[in-house]
Amino acid sequence: MKSLSLTARISLLFAACAAIVLLGLGWVVVQSMEAHFLEIDRHEIEGKLSLVRNLLAKVDAPVDLDTIPSQLDDALVGHHGLSVALIDKDGAIWFTSQGQDFPIALLLQTEPGRILTWTENGRTYRGLTAPVAIGLQDASRFTTAISLDITHHRQFRSEFLALLMFTTMLAALITAALGWLVTRLGLRPLRRMTALATNLSASHLNERIPEAPLPVEIRSLATAFNAMLARLESSFQRLSEFSSDIAHELRTPVSNLMTQTQVALSKARSAEEYQEVLYSNLEEYQRLAKMIGDMLFLAKADNGLIIPTHDPVDLAAEVRDLFTFYEALAEDKGITLAAHGTGSVTGDRLMLRRALSNLLSNAIRHTPRGGMVSVDIHSDDGFVSVTVENPGEPILSEHLPRIFDRFYRVDPSRQRISEGAGLGLAITKSIVDAHGGKIEARSGETTCFEIRFPVIQP
Repeated sequence: MKSLSLTARISLLFAACAAIVLLGLGWVVVQSMEAHFLEIDRHEIEGKLSLVRNLLAKVDAPVDLDTIPSQLDDALVGHHGLSVALIDKDGAIWFTSQGQDFPIALLLQTEPGRILTWTENGRTYRGLTAPVAIGLQDASRFTTAISLDITHHRQFRSEFLALLMFTTMLAALITAALGWLVTRLGLRPLRRMTALATNLSASHLNERIPEAPLPVEIRSLATAFNAMLARLESSFQRLSEFSSDIAHELRTPVSNLMTQTQVALSKARSAEEYQEVLYSNLEEYQRLAKMIGDMLFLAKADNGLIIPTHDPVDLAAEVRDLFTFYEALAEDKGITLAAHGTGSVTGDRLMLRRALSNLLSNAIRHTPRGGMVSVDIHSDDGFVSVTVENPGEPILSEHLPRIFDRFYRVDPSRQRISEGAGLGLAITKSIVDAHGGKIEARSGETTCFEIRFPVIQP
């Protein structure tokens, strides 16, 4: 079953609410009208009862009693639908209005003074009975029955209800139409967002929804949608750059392997020459293997598959071991290595050693001859900080936000062969993130990389 659109749902809800409100208002009006008609009928009936009582109270002689019927007929002239009857103590009808016929017996069965409403022969009446006294001494009392034909009231009520139902249905339809129009106008920004999302592709991620003219309820959605497009655009741009970089990185060693193999096969060579070619190819294979391993590590990091162990790690001891490893390279370049401070964290020792090794390797590579690479470890406010600082050419501020991106290089014109694949800092950041830490880079007179690890209590 096809579901209704949001516009149709809101329109139907508008129509239903309008119908409920109008029906409720109509019910209040009908009840007020009924109460008003009852009050009018009661006033008229009680007025005629007072008239009958006054006429009978003025009877001073038996002869006066004979004039009562004519006086009552005269009093009822012009009162259409009003009937009066007088019944003696034996139940015999002593007087009844001319041309009127109503069920006196039904009224006599009701409590005196109580207004009764009933329907007879397709017409509706309202009336009451009450005892009346005669002015003659020792005269018996009469019972008067007064009825009022209220058929016209009922007819008006029926016509009003029919008009109310018709008006309610018409108002509901008009409200539904107006609700549909208003909702459609109100949802125009959503349709624009839908159209934008429908045409969305990797080559059209720069489009945005203008937020200024939007209502408050939709503006937050548009803001979130635009932010999502910005993230997608940035991700696609980085993915495109990543694809280009990885193609370049893989092309160089593969091209070297193909060239060396073709040269080796171009003519017959000695075993020593073939062995030399194989050793050269092995270096390229090792470079490829390292690059693929690094990319697999980063892929695991992206999917949250890097789960470090929780062992105590002495950072100062790890730095000393790395200094021993890089000592020959530093001496060859005339660089001094210095470490200060102590600190321990909880984490995976091999991962943390790899992260520190990447930072030291990067610092040594960019430090000029005669410079010094210093590592400072200190604790403050529940964090352990490791700072790796080296002199050298500063990194421009526009490059710092992207320095931890994969394959990103501050100077794209540099030869990639001598500087690695450009994944070291990205791997370092992934390791730091996996340990709940933060890493940032600053550059001025010196370039500084600082890692802050939270201290986890055992």
